[in-house]
This record gives sequence, C-alpha cells and structure tokens, in this order.
Amino acid sequence: MADPSSYRPRPGQIPESPGVYKFRDEHRRVIYVGKAKSLRPRLSSYFQDLANLHPRTRTMVTTAASVEWTVVSTEVEALQLEYSWIKEFDPRFNVKYRDDKSYPSLAVTLNEEYPRVQVMRGPKKKGVRYFGPYGHAWAIRETVDLMLRVFPVRTCSAGVFKRSAQIGRPCLLGYIGKCAAPCVGRVTAEEHRELAEDFCDFMAGRTGTYLKRIEQQMMIAAEDMDYERAARLRDDIGALKRALEKNAVVFNDATDADLIAVAEDELEAAVQIFHVRGGRVRGQRGWVTDKVENVDTAGLVEHALQQLYGDEQGDTVPKEVLVPALPEDTPAVNQWLTGRRGSNVSLRIPQRGDKKDLMATVQRNAMQALVLHKTKRASDLTTRSRALEEIAEALGLDGAPLRIECFDISHLQGDDVVASMVVFEDGLPRKSEYRRFEIKGRVGDTQVWHAEGQDDVRSMHEVIARRFRRYLQAKEKTGDWVAGGEVPEQDADDDGRPKRFAYPPQLVVVDGGQPQVAAAKRALDELGIDDVAVCGLAKRLEEVWLPDEDDPVVLPRSSEGLYLLQRVRDEAHRFAITYQRNKRAKRFRAGPLDEVPGLGETRKQALLKHFGSVKKLRSATIDQICEVPGIGRKTAETVAATLAAAAPAAPAVNMATGEIIEDDEETAPAAAPSQNGGTTHDREPQHPRH
Repeated sequence: MADPSSYRPRPGQIPESPGVYKFRDEHRRVIYVGKAKSLRPRLSSYFQDLANLHPRTRTMVTTAASVEWTVVSTEVEALQLEYSWIKEFDPRFNVKYRDDKSYPSLAVTLNEEYPRVQVMRGPKKKGVRYFGPYGHAWAIRETVDLMLRVFPVRTCSAGVFKRSAQIGRPCLLGYIGKCAAPCVGRVTAEEHRELAEDFCDFMAGRTGTYLKRIEQQMMIAAEDMDYERAARLRDDIGALKRALEKNAVVFNDATDADLIAVAEDELEAAVQIFHVRGGRVRGQRGWVTDKVENVDTAGLVEHALQQLYGDEQGDTVPKEVLVPALPEDTPAVNQWLTGRRGSNVSLRIPQRGDKKDLMATVQRNAMQALVLHKTKRASDLTTRSRALEEIAEALGLDGAPLRIECFDISHLQGDDVVASMVVFEDGLPRKSEYRRFEIKGRVGDTQVWHAEGQDDVRSMHEVIARRFRRYLQAKEKTGDWVAGGEVPEQDADDDGRPKRFAYPPQLVVVDGGQPQVAAAKRALDELGIDDVAVCGLAKRLEEVWLPDEDDPVVLPRSSEGLYLLQRVRDEAHRFAITYQRNKRAKRFRAGPLDEVPGLGETRKQALLKHFGSVKKLRSATIDQICEVPGIGRKTAETVAATLAAAAPAAPAVNMATGEIIEDDEETAPAAAPSQNGGTTHDREPQHPRH
C-alpha cells in the first residue's frame, strides 16, 4: 500500500486550468482517469487525510504511485480527452459500463456497392446504418421479412451474392420477389441503393409520407383498372403497417429522443436506455457497473452519455436526450453532444406530460435490471472472493492473488509446439492480455535443446523465461523514464507493436505436475524474480504442486479455489489448442494443387471440398470448376492445365502427420493423439464438478 504523500505534487505545481489527470500504479499502469474544471482543487482533494476519503477513493490513491495531468483549453476538450483515455487505458477504478446482454441491431451496409440488410451485433462499423438495438434477433427478422415485400433489398452474404452472380441465377428470395436480385442484373447498383435508402428512411421514422405515396399509387392503379398492381400495393401497405405495429407508440408527434434512467445502490448501478424515433420505441438496452469510484447519479449519467455517444456521429445522436439528473458540467456536455450530432441537442430532465411518464417506465426497468443483476451476481461475487482466499491460504501467499497467469504447452507429436498465456484478474478472465508463443527451443540467444529433443518441461522453461524477461525489460525502461522525468504514453516493442508483459502476476499457474513447476521456478530464479508464486495443476488427480515440495497440495473437490484453478487451466487449454490447430492447418498440403500459380490455401480447400478429391477435380470440366465460389474462368483454365500436366499425379499429403491422403479420403487435419505430462491435447476441457 503506497503513501499518497510520497507522490503528492509540490504546492503551486498544479495549474488551475481545465484538464485531465491520470493516476498510475507502481508498474506505470493507468488505474484512474478524471477531468476537472480546475485541476488544482480537484487533485488536492485526493491528498487529504485518508480517513476523510470515500473507501473506494482511499483504495485508489493508496494503490497509485504517481499522478500526471494534461492541461486543455476548454471543458469540452477535457470531456473528449477523458473519454479517449478511458477507452485507451481501461482503468480499473473508473466506472465501466458493461452490457447485461448482447443486443442485436438492424444494420444496412451502405458502405458496400450493393447494400445489405442484416442482423448485426458488436461494435459499430463506419459506413453502416444501424437501427435499434432490439431485445431479440427474431424481432428484427420478422420486421425485415415484412418490409422486404416493399423494399426488396439484398440480405444474402457476400459468398452467396458472388456465387449467384457467377452462375447467373438468383437465390430463393429473388424468385419469390423479396430481393431485387442485383446479383444477376435485374436492377442496377444505383436503383438498388435507392431501395436501401428508402428502407432506411422508413426505419428512421419517416413513414407517413411514404405510406401516403403508396396509397396514391394504389388509387391511380385502381383508376387505370390495373387491379393486380393495386392489390399488390394494398398488400404492401398492410405489410408496412404490421411492421409499424411491432413498435409501441409513446408520443403522438414525431419525437426523436433517448431516455436514460439510473438505479443504484452503494456498490452497483444499472442504466436503462429507451431509443424513441418518430414517436415509437425503436430499441432498448441496459448496462450494469460496479461503482469502483465515488460517483453520484449525475456522474453516472455523464459516464453513460460518454459511452453511448462517444463513437456516434450524425443522426444516431437524437435531437433530445432525457436524463434523471444533469451532469456537473451540463453546458460542456451539451456542447459535446451538439458537436457529435452536428446540430443542436437538448439535454434536460422531463418535468411533466408523456415524457415524464415514459421516464418513469424506464426507471422501473432500471430498478428491475439492478435487482435481477444482483440476484445473479451476489453468489458469484462471494464465490470469487472465497476462491481467491482459499488459493492464498492453500499456497501460503501473503494476500489474495488478484492477477493469475496460467501457461500451457500444446503440440502434435512434437510438431508445431506452441504455448499460451491467459490472465485472470479478480477471478475473471482479462482476454485483452492473453498472449501466445511459438516455441523454438531458444532462451535469448542460447539454443537450449535440439528440435528433435523438444519436450514440455523445456518448453515451459522457455516460455516462462521469455515472458518474465520482457517484464524486466519493461520495468527497466520504466525506471529510466522516471529518472529522466519523461513519462511517455506508451512504450513500444522494436517492431512497433504496443508493449507487452508489463505487469507481473501474484501467481503463475502451469499446466502439469512437479517437473513443469520446477522448470517454471528455475526460469524465475535465473532471472532473479522472487516475488511471484508458482504452482502447477496436474490433470489426472487435479493435484496442486508447489516448487521444492515432494507431496502435492490436495484441495477438496468442493473447493472454490480448486474450481477457479481448473477454470484458469481449462482456459489456457482452449487458447493453446486454438493456436496449435491454426498452425497445423497451415501445414496442410493439397498435392498437385500446390503447383497452381496464384492459388491460395482458401481456394485450394474450396476446390477439394466441392469435388471431394483431386481425382474428381482432375476429371472435371472448366465450366464445372468455375462453379466453385471464388474460382473464375482464367483460374479454372490454369487449374485444369496444371492437373493435366501433372503425371503421375502427386498424392495429397497431410504435413501434420506425414500421411498420404488417398484421392477419395477426407482432407480434414488429423486429430491429436492423447498424451500425458501436462501437454494440451486436442479435446475439450472437462470440469470434474459438472
């Protein structure tokens, strides 16, 4: 625990200008980012008597080892810089909202030549128009199915679209009138884009004008006695109205607004957001966060606004944002939102009428989400804490291992030897810090064994040595920066990639028994590291091995500590197996197809999958070869000529096993055999407690 007075800035050193500040721990890791109208009083408040600080603030300042700040011109610049730094550094003591579920959105890929309508999850992409999010993917598909009757926009994948263009036949939707079939030239790219833009306009709430236009077209068709077209337009109107009925009407006017509500207690907070477009609820989403910093409702609202609109531009930011409490710097936040939208945005608290009633509904949803989340998480939080305490007690550690790193070795009969490193912090996986290694039998510049003598113990020694040598290098550079008075934002490796391995764990777990543990401990001793604990988890009996101990530590099968170690070990298994399989797939040879110039692995696999064997491919015509997705006529002619010239035909060889693949055999990579001794095998992890 650090003493805040040891890094407190000197009197008069902190400016009174607006700015953004960062607290870093002893490993130079950013643990908190904040902003202030005036830096001097805000930062001075952190260095008062510890007894007067909020418990979470006290934990933060005692964890930190230094503080830095950056002066900006305006409060809006401070807001933008704070958001950028929180997104870049992911500080552990900042409020970080996480979705309580993955919400799908209706996306229109306007960045493509032929825009596509699809269900999309995850981060938003540039040039794609989004609507939602929706509560369920099936709700989107029902809406799209109704609207494709009127707006027959492409919904197929790139592969299906390309294949239809090659064979000159549309897919089923093209035959039944729910796709304009631009793949076969029924409409031009410009006409198809107009359909996609009309689809977007309708989804954005501009429905009245479009419905009136179709009704007028229906009346004109009826007057011209074109009753078939009039009936079709009548059915189109009915389909659009049914699609509209799926969204609840909340306002009589065409209001575009987002309503944000917060439910909180001393430890956690839940945020619910209703997206209203054209007076209808178009989407809903929710976030939950641990209140790791001392923040009130206004602060939670400000953080929610940053996360919700930080990456948004244009119409995705509504004209009106309704909140339960205004942020501390309301004018700056309002100006920031206006800049994101490009026009004026109203940020206010609803006082009366329909908007206040809807805000009450959103608030009830937030309260229910918090209750549901606490019901799910209560036992989980308690279990994780108990698991870490049990591990610390069983291994004789001074404190709970808040950061655990697990290493695993994977290979196939000595080939493609790889290793994985997974990281768990506070009992949860931190996937951004996972790493993988290709074992080459070297530690530094020294060859430690020949290729034919590779084994798990020596591989474990190499990977531990490499990981912690990088840590010592990063630590040495950090010391040089501090001594020189320079604090760069980001160290970089020689190849320009971001720094790695900069933070040490409290516990290293290796997959295996006593030999693997001894190898890991020896690697740490050689580097002079004596403040990192090491243990191993053997598969057969789930025994925990410690260095220099003849007998293992046997944790009860019902132990939460053992279960956490198993989860960590199994995650390392999964990560190593994935990497090893990828390397194994790259070693696959397809026989004479390797001689075809310009033919990559993807198209080789596509040819073999389509025809089943090289023998059948050799007897195929050029037109039949062209039917394979991704194979054009010129490539098909080259393939046919190369196979015809190959005499005798070279057999396909699986380079992972060295076995010859007969023409009519499957060409999938061989499965890894079962082995012992702490090696990752090609199987799924098993949990004894399930």
